[in-house]
Amino acid sequence: MTRVKSVADSNPATHRGVVARPAAWFQNGFHRFLETYLKRHFHAIAVQTESVPAAELIPSDPSTPMIVYCNHPSWWDPLLAHFINSRCFVPRQLYAPIDASALQRYQVFEKLGFFGVDLNSTSGAAAFLRTTTELFKRDSSALWLTPEGRFADVRDHAAELMPGLSHLCWKLDAGIVVPLSLEYVFWEERLPECLFRFGEIVRIEDFPERTKTEWSEDLATRLRENQSRLAELSIARNAQPFTNLLRGKQGARGVYDWSRRMKAWMTGKSFQAAHGEKFVE
Repeated sequence: MTRVKSVADSNPATHRGVVARPAAWFQNGFHRFLETYLKRHFHAIAVQTESVPAAELIPSDPSTPMIVYCNHPSWWDPLLAHFINSRCFVPRQLYAPIDASALQRYQVFEKLGFFGVDLNSTSGAAAFLRTTTELFKRDSSALWLTPEGRFADVRDHAAELMPGLSHLCWKLDAGIVVPLSLEYVFWEERLPECLFRFGEIVRIEDFPERTKTEWSEDLATRLRENQSRLAELSIARNAQPFTNLLRGKQGARGVYDWSRRMKAWMTGKSFQAAHGEKFVE
């Protein structure tokens, strides 16, 4: 099993299972609910096809640490993280830090791999490192991070990433790091499209001499470049480069769709709820 270069094994907190492993029955039920819930609120959830991590790039050894880090554009991000993890990284179990005060408001997340972090204190940073050290000892784990540390517009590339991500990469002997970019956009439908793109996977063992500063600069550059590539696809408003992972609600619904449906019936045409042709199956 891959080990961390310097871990807090002497601290008893790392031996108590600081984050409970989600119960399979509960998480599976949540995923069924989540898919229905997302269908009600999104027209499509789609990944750029060419950016999907190839199977050979995802470690077959379940003990290999895995970090997925992404930008943080909206309230939806934790739910989309669970959805994406369940579709793209099975059997990896998602674990993710969340602001401790937010976790108090959404306590169900504690049963789904999320753990509270005090973002504004040194003790909170130390607790984060102890927790992630423990998680990296568990097989088939995936640590999800939003190192911007706040909601940020997808066009805002100026903010520095919080140091926890680069510190983890510097501490690990081996592992993989996956940049992920998210956007929520309105194209032709009443509901938005959620678009995402994976960046080039980084193997930590390929950079044994890299400093924390070098890790920080490189990871930030990878994320921002990936965001820019996704933005270009979003502006193009073309669904062809994407694979749709979830087909949500279509059409305007209500009286507007009722009148369209009646017109189609009266003219002998089939009714298509979608306003446009993007992500229509």
